[in-house]
Amino acid sequence: MGKEEVAIKEGDNMKLCITSEGKTLDAKVDPRFGRCQNFIFFDTDIGNFEACENANAQFQGGAGIQSGQLVVSKGVKAVLTGNVGPNAHQVLSAAGVSVFTGVSGTVKEAVENYKNGKYKSADAPNVGSKFGMPNK
Repeated sequence: MGKEEVAIKEGDNMKLCITSEGKTLDAKVDPRFGRCQNFIFFDTDIGNFEACENANAQFQGGAGIQSGQLVVSKGVKAVLTGNVGPNAHQVLSAAGVSVFTGVSGTVKEAVENYKNGKYKSADAPNVGSKFGMPNK
C-alpha cells in the first residue's frame, strides 16, 4: 500500500490539525474539538501526518482548554473541526491559530478543501462550553 498524499500548493508550508474519529487520512472528521477521539497533525510542507489520541476527551471539565494547549504546542497554524467551544476558541485564537468549523467528510477531504479555500475562518465559537460531554 502506498503512502497517502494530498496535493500541496508550493509556498503553503504549514501544519494543520484536523479532529478525527480515526488515525488515518480516510477517517471521518470528528465534529468535536476538545473531546474528539484523535488529532491528525498534517504537515503541508512534506505532506505527512501524525495521529495523536486525545487524552483530554474524557475530562469532566477543561477538555477544550487542554486540547487547545496541546494543539498550540505542536506549532499548528490552523484547526479543521466540526465545532469548537468558547474556551478552546479563546486558547487557539490567543496563540494565532485559525479555526475552521463546519468541517465534515474524511480528513483527506478536509485537507483538500482547506487547500482549495473552501472554508471560512470562524471568528467565534459555534457551540457552548459543555458541547460533546458524555451524557450522565
